[in-house]
Amino acid sequence: MDVPQILQFVDEAVYAKTDKHLNDLQRRIIAGILKGQKYADVSETYGYSAQHVKKASHELLQMLSDVFGEQVKKSNLESVLERQINQNIIANRIGNKSPQSIINIGYINSCSASSTPTPEKSDPETPDLQQSNNQTKIETIDKLREFGLSDEQIAEALDIPLDVVNQIDLNE
Repeated sequence: MDVPQILQFVDEAVYAKTDKHLNDLQRRIIAGILKGQKYADVSETYGYSAQHVKKASHELLQMLSDVFGEQVKKSNLESVLERQINQNIIANRIGNKSPQSIINIGYINSCSASSTPTPEKSDPETPDLQQSNNQTKIETIDKLREFGLSDEQIAEALDIPLDVVNQIDLNE
């Protein structure tokens, strides 16, 4: 994601918790931190005093800690945002469905062509529906890869074996 998209995500998260949007200085501080700038650089670029930027940054990082439920510091802002964005992507992909209905990969034939997978008795789906569900799950894995998640992260997030995630590459 680029900085404007990250700022949009943070603004939406802050608004959801506080009913307030980020102000210009807060947006500039986040962008500056993500670009590796020092507070003095941000203050010089935008015409604020260094002390004002430092104070506003401290308040911003405290607010983000409250919003995201974990300690946010200048040194870990990028990793916190990455985690929060990835969790948001997964939550949006799952939607209101139960996690099991998404996570149940069904069957992906990773054995030789002669073996025939057998659906569980609790999965009375027709072959067409099963194929459609598998396609949706494959697209979910592909989308998570587009957002920068590693196969290991995807397997952990979807609670499926890593070899199943790896197999998706082989099938395409």
